[in-house]
Amino acid sequence: MTTHDEKTAADAENEQRIAVHEAVCAERYEGILDRFKRGDKRMQRIEYVLYFLALVAIFGRDGALKLVEVLFK
Repeated sequence: MTTHDEKTAADAENEQRIAVHEAVCAERYEGILDRFKRGDKRMQRIEYVLYFLALVAIFGRDGALKLVEVLFK
């Protein structure tokens, strides 16, 4: 049988472990959000490449380059 002091010590230890766990999870969550942001930028670049390749497939290389030139002037 445990005494009141042992239960209080066990509760304090558990609260400390939970606090540490929450801090670690918060850091991991921030890392995940950062990776999502970087991945979003990477996906945007991939989308632009795919759009350009679609233009090349539709209009040919020279036609796609002229269209891109006109769009970004």
